[in-house]
Amino acid sequence: MLSSYQIHPFNTKEASQVEYTVLNRHNNLLRREYLPDDPPIPLEESIQELKNMPPFVELKMWCAWGAKQSGIIAEGFVGLLRMEENLHLAQFDITVHPGYRRQGLGRQLLALITEAARADNRRLLLTQTYDRMPSGEAFMTRLGAQKGLEGHVNQLRLSNLDHSLVEHWLEQGRGRASEFELGLWDGPYPEEQIAAVAQLVELTNQQPFGDLEIGDMHMTPAQIRQSEQQLFARGSQRWTFYVVEKLTGKFAGYTETVWNPNRPEILRQDMTGVFPEYRKKGLGRWLKAAMLDKVLKERPEVKYVRTGNADVNAAMLKINNELGFRPYMANALWQVEIDHVLAYLR
Repeated sequence: MLSSYQIHPFNTKEASQVEYTVLNRHNNLLRREYLPDDPPIPLEESIQELKNMPPFVELKMWCAWGAKQSGIIAEGFVGLLRMEENLHLAQFDITVHPGYRRQGLGRQLLALITEAARADNRRLLLTQTYDRMPSGEAFMTRLGAQKGLEGHVNQLRLSNLDHSLVEHWLEQGRGRASEFELGLWDGPYPEEQIAAVAQLVELTNQQPFGDLEIGDMHMTPAQIRQSEQQLFARGSQRWTFYVVEKLTGKFAGYTETVWNPNRPEILRQDMTGVFPEYRKKGLGRWLKAAMLDKVLKERPEVKYVRTGNADVNAAMLKINNELGFRPYMANALWQVEIDHVLAYLR
């Protein structure tokens, strides 16, 4: 049982070096539960992530400090998006040291999170759990939350990749060279294309959201730049392949990967999308094949490619399954009305 502890707000942008160090230690301890094969996040990377949080994301965080210099034993935060859309919801997360669970810490952090969200006129809380940390699902079940969308982190082991399939998709793509042009952005988006990039990012709204009460989001060029700043401040590197229709000059689709030298064996496959009017032309496969071909040639240290997919996203799962992606970890997005949480807390 807990003898004594104190819960304090955590200033994510102006904490002391000791505070950042202890938080990083706590987060890496929890990270080992659901990503046991991955290296820890270095302290400096985690500091840069917090200090470069985009201005359109207001992050309120609290940490529970144990007695006798035992460090942080629990942490909770709520993220409030300062955008024009989805003003009804707030994203949150709570992590508790394995040795201090089922002792009321999560409940106390949830009370602080709920009050902050309610004070900002939010009515819905949203969070994510992983099957490798069953305590998270148990907590949300006790809370009476709704599981709105189930998915998986899927992983491709590059040693198992069918290189002939990649080459076949590249050949099919080159067969459309009279209609479409394939291009690459290495690093930040070019300034002259940032308005078009904002339109490409709109493709994220076409992903399935299941029963989640999430509306379309529209990022401005300024917000895209702010997100880039955080990404690159962490030391990450990004490749973006895109396809342009030659006749009109319009972007037809894109795919992105993010790689960080602190985790050289792992490549994160982010968004892949093609606008509806350009689908069923093999452009998605061309983009995926071009990216994998570049990774194989220029990132020999990469052994695994990971991506997140909703289980109901049949179109993307079909392409990924053909490439050899396999389930690595299950996850779920949950939502719960704040009024319901307040009743639970009472």
